[in-house]
Amino acid sequence: TGGSSGIGKCIAIECYKQGAFITLVARNEDRLLQAKKEIEKHSVNDKQVVLCISVDVSQDYNQVENVIKQAQEKLGPVDMLVNCAGMSLSGKFEDLEVSTFERLMSVNYLGSVYPSRAVITTMKERRVGRIVFVSSQAGQLGLFGFTAYSSSKFAIRGLAEALQMEVKPYNVYVTVAYPPDTDTPGFAEENKTKPLETRLISETTSVCKPEQVAKQIVKDAIQGNFNSSIGSDGYMLSALTCGMAPVTSITEGLQQVVTMGLFRTIALFYLGSFDSIVRRCMMQRAKSEIADKTA
Repeated sequence: TGGSSGIGKCIAIECYKQGAFITLVARNEDRLLQAKKEIEKHSVNDKQVVLCISVDVSQDYNQVENVIKQAQEKLGPVDMLVNCAGMSLSGKFEDLEVSTFERLMSVNYLGSVYPSRAVITTMKERRVGRIVFVSSQAGQLGLFGFTAYSSSKFAIRGLAEALQMEVKPYNVYVTVAYPPDTDTPGFAEENKTKPLETRLISETTSVCKPEQVAKQIVKDAIQGNFNSSIGSDGYMLSALTCGMAPVTSITEGLQQVVTMGLFRTIALFYLGSFDSIVRRCMMQRAKSEIADKTA
């Protein structure tokens, strides 16, 4: 889902390069057809197929279930579902319309629930399957300006953890990915509404390429890893926020135990610098307001 651009399209390309049959799901038909042409350039055999389905995965469960049934009739059962449909809108809590919270929860959370619900029964019956949820680093820590976005991405983690416990005995594995800021059309759109504080905090880390993020997500999903993170910051965040999350191996669990104290210390410095950015912006605004009044 969300396969017509950004990380979703790059994941589709990565899977196609490995011989997969692809079903792209997104709202915009023109962008879907454009993505289909791009993906087909990477075929490894002449039997591969890219099927396009135009549907809003966040609105009507019955509609989502029907289109996924149609896709399975044409291409066979879903081996791996990648929930990549999502959007971001930022702003101060009191400036955001209540409808923004509803919209982001609908697209980012229910837009992952509906497709997953539509494939899970067949996966359990077949005793094979992978479900990938694309959250965000903003789904691991709450940041200024992301009260609506972060909460919708945090919800995905709760869904992923609970679902993994249910489906693991059936040899079905869940992966939840936490990409950082990534150079996608969605990120460019998000930047248009970002408050100054949010932008300055975002600029403390580099922007990733969607191809790099896609490669890591596909690798982790195939290996059955629960967590998928990018780079050293991503590794630190995943270890810090592991809580009661499932582990793929004893080694991973031991690494989290050993590094937790050190990473928490580093995180406190990060949080201190973020708070400092917020305070500076507030003081700057106050000075501007005083200057405007005396002008």
